[in-house]
Formats: sequence, structure tokens, C-alpha cells
Amino acid sequence: MKNDDMVVRMLERVLKPPSQSFFLLGPRGTGKSTWLQNLFPDAHLVDLLSEATYQSLLANPGLFANQLNAVPPGKWVVIDEVQRLPSLLNEVHRFIEKKQFNFVLCGSSARKLKRAGVNLLAGRALNRSMHPFVPEELDKPFNIADALQFGLLPIVWDSVEKTETLAAYTQLYLKEEIQAEALVRNLTGFARFLPIAALYQGKVINVSNIAREAGVARTTVAGYLEILEETLLCFRLPAYEAKMRVRERKLPKWYWCDPGLVRAIKKSSGALVPEETGFLFEGLVAQLLRAYRDYRRIFDGMYYWAPSGGGKTEVDFLLLNGHGFFAVEVKSGRHFSEKWCKGLRAIADLKGLQRRFIVYPEGPVLRTDDGIEVMPIDHFAAMLAENRLST
Repeated sequence: MKNDDMVVRMLERVLKPPSQSFFLLGPRGTGKSTWLQNLFPDAHLVDLLSEATYQSLLANPGLFANQLNAVPPGKWVVIDEVQRLPSLLNEVHRFIEKKQFNFVLCGSSARKLKRAGVNLLAGRALNRSMHPFVPEELDKPFNIADALQFGLLPIVWDSVEKTETLAAYTQLYLKEEIQAEALVRNLTGFARFLPIAALYQGKVINVSNIAREAGVARTTVAGYLEILEETLLCFRLPAYEAKMRVRERKLPKWYWCDPGLVRAIKKSSGALVPEETGFLFEGLVAQLLRAYRDYRRIFDGMYYWAPSGGGKTEVDFLLLNGHGFFAVEVKSGRHFSEKWCKGLRAIADLKGLQRRFIVYPEGPVLRTDDGIEVMPIDHFAAMLAENRLST
């Protein structure tokens, strides 16, 4: 049984397949295999998670071309966990060029693909991403407390024992993604590093501090962070740097793709505590924005904003599209306060700024005298789903 196949129910996903060859990348457990089985049931499948298939093609690479020669014209070919054998991309290139085959190249890591030169397929295979669930994909009302406690990974969402499934997920990641693929030399050091990195959700990464706490070299930590990004569990959010001088440039912020994953890596189980709600909620909104950027292309760039003069005034997310900027501030409190508006009022004079939002867990939709829109996350998610950001 493949990891994604543990999701036994197929919920309708926002992502729609293109009509030509494409890469489908996303963290383990986001339902990529289930989605592909439902949309491409008659495709020729090359499952590299199967050790027998992997070892067979590793020992005899020519076997892959022989298999493709037997595939009828017009039939799709799905290669699952393609990062395990990126050399197959040479034959993929050849069959796209000469026989107009269509491929789905599915994987949970971009690391080996990047190093193997995926650019050889530039223009021949599009890029698509699969993310944890967004609210419109769920088959029951969105519950913010459950989302923060257990996350929105499909493999966890559909589990009866969510806490145990999250713990098993982290161990599977260490075993199959890190150890089996030999991504690090010191697995013990990487295991010590993970819970420390989880503390930096929504913060600027301090590599020196992490290195000291994990007991590994600074350069090693830098490599570990790249591994988390390239295995698609984490992402960096750059600062918006319009006309900044080099010495004023700010470091990016760090986010994990799922709040449940953050808690599992920190070994936090049980009910949420107030101290963790803020950064988990901010990370949930960050991932929601990222998913809709990839699924619906409703904006192009995503940043955080801080004034060049320094200080603690910031705006969590600044979204850029062809129409201008949209500023989003995230607050975990239950009751609106004028103090929440500080950053959004500081950014009010940014050229091209169209709308300013405050997103909080639950409560009424409000609007301040100076036009700041205050709304609960389910209302904000619906606005993104309906592509009403610019209206």
C-alpha cells in the first residue's frame, strides 16, 4: 500500500490536470496517488515506490523504454515517486518529442530532480503542486480548532487516530525520505534538528542558534533547511524589498506546510495551548494563500512587509498580482482590537495597495472607518475559493 493510498475516500480536489505532460509535486500524504488513480484510471503506471519495480529499472534502465514502446498511442503514463530514478527523464524527453506521449511525473521531493537537471523538460512538462486540504475540499464544515491541532494533510484528516497518524508520518518521513534516500549523513543530528526548526514557524530563521541547540555545524543546518524545502515540507517567505539598499534587505521567514505536522515534530499532543495558537494559525493562513496561488493563480508574488526603518511594525503577507497589492494581517484573538490595525495602517501609503485584510479564527465580518476589512478565516477562504480578492 502506498502512503497516499491510505486516504481511502476521494474528496474532490481544487487542482485540475492540464492537457499535456506535467510534474505533480507535493509532500507525502497529500493524496497525489489517490488523485491520479481517480483522474487517470487507465494510465500506464510505473510505481517507483515498489522496490521490485525500482530495483528492476535501476539494474536495467533500457527496460523502461521497452515498456513505453508497448504502451498504446494516446495513453497517459504515470511515473510515481519519479525522484527515486530521475535518469528516466531522459527517456521521458525522448518519448514526448518523438511519440507525443503524455506523462504525469509525480514526486514528493524536488531535490534529486533539481540536481538531475529537470530543465531538460522545460516547456515540455508543466509544473503542478498538490497541497494539504483547503476548506472548500472538505466534506464537513471547516473546524479551525481541529485544523490547528491535527492539520489538513489528507492522510491525517481521514484517520480515526489522528495523533498516532501524525507521529507515524514523521517517522515515515525520516525513514523513507531521509534515510532511504541517503539525504543526510547524520540521521541522529537531523532528528535533533527537526523539533528545533519547528519552533521557527512564522519566524526568521537563525541558523547559528539552531546549530548550537542541535549540536551540529552551521553549514550542516543550512543543508538541513534546504532538505526540508526540497522535500516540500517547508517554504521561505521573502520580504518585500522595493528599492531597498543591500544593507537594508531582510531575511525570509520560515513556514511549514501544515500545523499538525509542526505539532507532531515538536511532539506536542493533546489540546492546543494558547502559546502555540498564534504561530500555528499564521502558518495555516500562509499555506492557504500558497495553495490558492498554485491552484487558481489568483496572485503572482507572496511576501511579508516590514518598513525599511526597522521596528516591530510588520504585515504578515503582501500579495502581488497584475492589479496591485493586497495586504493580509493574521491575528489569533477572538475579539477585534484596534491594535490589530497597526501594521496595515503603516503600509497604507504603499503605491498600488488595493485592499487590506485582517484574518482571525472566528467572529463577525467588520470594516474599519479607514477601509480595513476584518473577517474570520472561513469567510476569507471562501473569498479565495471564489477568486474575489480583487473585487
